Amino acid sequence: MKNRHTLIIALALAASLCPGVTLGQNGFNIPFSQYGIGLSDHPNNMPSAFGMGGTVYSRSARNMINPFNPASYSAIEMESFVLDIGVNLQSCVLRNDKDRLTDADGNLAYLTVAFPITSWWKMSAGLLPYSTVNYESVQTVESDVLGNVKTIYAGNGGVSQIYWGNGFNIGERLALGFNLNYLYGNITRAITYDFLGNDTTYAVNSRNQKNTFVNNLLIDLGLQYSQPLGSRYTLRFGATCRLPRTMKVEDQSLSYTFCTRSSTEYMFDTVFPSPGQSDTYKSTLRQPIAVGLGVALERNERWEVDIDGYYSPYSGMEYEEDPRYNLFGSSALRTAPNWRLALGGEWKGNPGSSSYWGRIGITAGVYHNRAKLSLQTSEATAPTAINETGFGMAFKLPMRKGRSVLTLGVGYSSIGTTDLLRRDVVTFGIAIGSCERWFVKRKYN
Repeated sequence: MKNRHTLIIALALAASLCPGVTLGQNGFNIPFSQYGIGLSDHPNNMPSAFGMGGTVYSRSARNMINPFNPASYSAIEMESFVLDIGVNLQSCVLRNDKDRLTDADGNLAYLTVAFPITSWWKMSAGLLPYSTVNYESVQTVESDVLGNVKTIYAGNGGVSQIYWGNGFNIGERLALGFNLNYLYGNITRAITYDFLGNDTTYAVNSRNQKNTFVNNLLIDLGLQYSQPLGSRYTLRFGATCRLPRTMKVEDQSLSYTFCTRSSTEYMFDTVFPSPGQSDTYKSTLRQPIAVGLGVALERNERWEVDIDGYYSPYSGMEYEEDPRYNLFGSSALRTAPNWRLALGGEWKGNPGSSSYWGRIGITAGVYHNRAKLSLQTSEATAPTAINETGFGMAFKLPMRKGRSVLTLGVGYSSIGTTDLLRRDVVTFGIAIGSCERWFVKRKYN
């Protein structure tokens, strides 16, 4: 092996398996991320996925890593090592009927590797973002007694996912697989009451703060089945299932008063926990069952059309804090069935073309995500479904005789409505999928 290859695999595995590494936590304001354990962009954090409208369940290829269906690892070519790493640049617009806020950010989106163990067993590992929390909003009200009171709602952090996946060929047409996912992260939320007057006779500034620490395991199951249709076409089915689980997460809450002088905060008194009481307690995190189904029609590795469907009793994870320690009041998050439909197509290019442009692949797709969030402003009103719609496209530029690919993708997503809050995001993604022949002993005559 060449030294540079050894360095690449060492860095890839170290980054993938290091719990201290966190990906995909954006720096701009995402108000929708304040609920549960944050907002998830799955599967639209990977250019190869959002470039196909998020169709992932029936897709597989010898030089592509698809962690959203672990059965797809079975297509990894023998004697190959596949490294897939992506970077996303995003431009975000928040708007309602009156105001508009624009921001931009970029991050390392994901890192995955895959390689064969035997002809029927392939393995993959990687690091993916699971959810992001980053928000800040300010509300100022006037009181006859207290004067102007500024309330600041803020949060940051997120959850990342390390996975270890395996795909197995069961005969020539059927593949099964599983992912063992380790979720970890830290989320900090705070509500600050800032009394803008200088008189502290009646009130002083105070803050309720909570840290949530996530360390849990989840399991994904996957299946893919290929059915030839004559000599030119192949019909491929995909299915995934994320098993439900109820987990415990650790919370730490703190409530205190403070004053600010020369931009420095000085704590007056701790209101919670009281003397002799611990600030650490357990809350509940529920992962519902989630099922994804996909079907793809492929013609001679030249073009492909995919349709995906996804269902879960509710989106993401349901977080329930121990009511004895709830410093934030009741949550506005309500559960509702979450559906996602996606349609994508790919022109794979002609690998035998004498022209480089003829070997370039092009993908495009659209999706609609119903009830990504469901908010209820009061007990007397019905929950409001927050839907998301988006589309994307990507160009696949072959490298090294077509085995490795540089993917350039652009995607657009819109969640919410302007009468409440709408978030529009344009994502530019760059991914390098390196597929090199490894584990081969060269012979010379």
